Amino acid sequence: MHAIDVVEIVGALTILVAFAAAQAGKLQQRTITYQLLNLLGSGVLATIAAVQQSWGFLLLEGSWAVISLLGLLNLLRREKAD
Repeated sequence: MHAIDVVEIVGALTILVAFAAAQAGKLQQRTITYQLLNLLGSGVLATIAAVQQSWGFLLLEGSWAVISLLGLLNLLRREKAD
């Protein structure tokens, strides 16, 4: 197994942990923690997809990262306003 494989697995696990925790009722989706986990995991996977020129995977993970980033920024703006 190469180092890139380990990084890729960690990125995927980051997203899966957030999703599983939300499904189990342990983590709310509209939280900074949830959005950060998704942003970090999808950002790692999008970077790997770009380097490997895996365009479909880049579209999926890049979109996931952008959506997570927007959600995170929205949450941070709300916290700052309160």
